[in-house]
Amino acid sequence: MNNRRLLPIIILGVIAFIIVMAISSSLFYTIGTTERAIIFYKFGEGLDKENVIGQGFHMKAPWNQLFVYKINETSSDENMDVLDKNGLSIHVDMSVRYAPMPDKIGFIHEKFYSSTSEDYITVLVIPEVRSTVRQVMGRYTAEEIYSTKRAEVETAIRTESERILQQSFVNAPAVLIRSIVLPEQIKSAIENKLQQEQEALAYQFRLDKEKSEAERKRIAAEGEARANNIVNSSLTDKLLKMRGIEATLELAKSPNSKVVVVGSGKDGMPLILGNN
Repeated sequence: MNNRRLLPIIILGVIAFIIVMAISSSLFYTIGTTERAIIFYKFGEGLDKENVIGQGFHMKAPWNQLFVYKINETSSDENMDVLDKNGLSIHVDMSVRYAPMPDKIGFIHEKFYSSTSEDYITVLVIPEVRSTVRQVMGRYTAEEIYSTKRAEVETAIRTESERILQQSFVNAPAVLIRSIVLPEQIKSAIENKLQQEQEALAYQFRLDKEKSEAERKRIAAEGEARANNIVNSSLTDKLLKMRGIEATLELAKSPNSKVVVVGSGKDGMPLILGNN
């Protein structure tokens, strides 16, 4: 009798369990470490832009809709043709790194979502970056972009792209020029010009080095001449005689036999006569 009473309860429990398992994917969800999510409440306030759901295990009503966004940096490669300052066509390969601001994905979703959470990339990021690349490169000549001001061009593109994208809650920390392809004739002319400039700089360096060496020798010669003039001006006859006498006295102290005749040498200097 008791088993008959429990049977309906068991059946209802099994049915409830099956229903819960069937809709569990709509009830429970997990947000990864590089993800954030927002919920659209169909029978409530609609899209909740302010409350961004962080990583971990969560639960929601099955009729509410969940939207998950990747918040880690993503890279996209772009190939495009642009015109330089003089109207010359340049083919450019670009790489752009970007990521949505984690706490603002609700605003990004409201403004750019169409069918997937990556719509903001095709609607916002790529078009804005391409437009900025065209504008910035249009301020420079092909030679400057190809050689002397490449880093300056990259910095300008990154700065202006990030400023525009941040207004729509997207960061763009890097925009890099991977390669620049010029018409072969223009490329050869630029490379020849750069080579000639390098040769001219090398020649000027050699000239400057030779001038510096000549100046060093001139200064050394002038210094030596001044030293000789000082020495010559200090060598009087009396000083020379005194030095000669001092030298003679030192020689006279040696053990070798000799004859010293004082005052018999030239200019009255002592004369030394040795037996060797």
